[in-house]
Amino acid sequence: MQETEIVEKTEKAWSELTTKIFDWIDTIVLGLPNFFIAVFVLILFVLFAKYSSKLIDKLFRKSNAQDSIRTVSVKVFKVVIISLGIFISLGILNLNSVLTTVLGAAGVLGLAVGFALQGTLHNTFSGIIISFIPKLQIGDWIETNGFAGFVVDINLRSVIIQSVDYNLVIIPNSKIVDAPFKNFSRTPRGRIILTCGVGYESDLPKVQEITEKAIKGIFEQRPGESIQFFYTEFGDSSINYQLRFWANVANQGDVYKAQHEAILAIKAAYNENDINIPFPIRTLDFGKNKFRSEKIDIRTVTD
Repeated sequence: MQETEIVEKTEKAWSELTTKIFDWIDTIVLGLPNFFIAVFVLILFVLFAKYSSKLIDKLFRKSNAQDSIRTVSVKVFKVVIISLGIFISLGILNLNSVLTTVLGAAGVLGLAVGFALQGTLHNTFSGIIISFIPKLQIGDWIETNGFAGFVVDINLRSVIIQSVDYNLVIIPNSKIVDAPFKNFSRTPRGRIILTCGVGYESDLPKVQEITEKAIKGIFEQRPGESIQFFYTEFGDSSINYQLRFWANVANQGDVYKAQHEAILAIKAAYNENDINIPFPIRTLDFGKNKFRSEKIDIRTVTD
């Protein structure tokens, strides 16, 4: 009796197993056309993303867009197209439930990764923002976060500048976005500021006239620009003034060059007109009878 039950259960289990296997085979056979279609569609989207991204890259190069904008745009375009191809392929395979599960899992995973890499993600999104800022481009001379130099690269993680000593400084994008920066290259003209002083015996209107004439001789002031001269204070040994004028400046080196030329011209003009640029003089008063003179008698003693 027991042997008969074992045989019956075995035959039943085998029948159920073979039925399921045949059902799976039927499902696979029936689904093969959809599978090949889905793979074909995905390949088409991958190829389309590859070649269309090259076309977009060429268009950006012809438009003289900065490299950071071109790189970010091409990468985002490729990701969007390939993702769209994956979603359509899953839909062809009637895996909508799988797609929903994948999207839910991706959301949870993205949230976890976001918390773990919030600093990196901050830099990445900051890099995207910087890439589309027209006031910051590769080749510009900027000052930010205590550093100054030419921008040599803008990527999704950092901005790289080359300082005046030719060392590379890598600044995270978030630091650039969260802090102010000064860009010398966005304006072809800039105002140069000099401070100096002349002696108290000087004819002040004449000093102003000679100074402005010296600057006009080497720096052309365009319409809307002017030389500004202001006496600012009575100093310890001089009457001090501030001089402002316009020049072509695209970086800090141009500022130093303009200041250098202005100082040479002003000093030469002052020498020709006997205008004194005093230096601080300190008088030491030791009081009365604080010094005494002593006579030292040096003798040679011989036996």
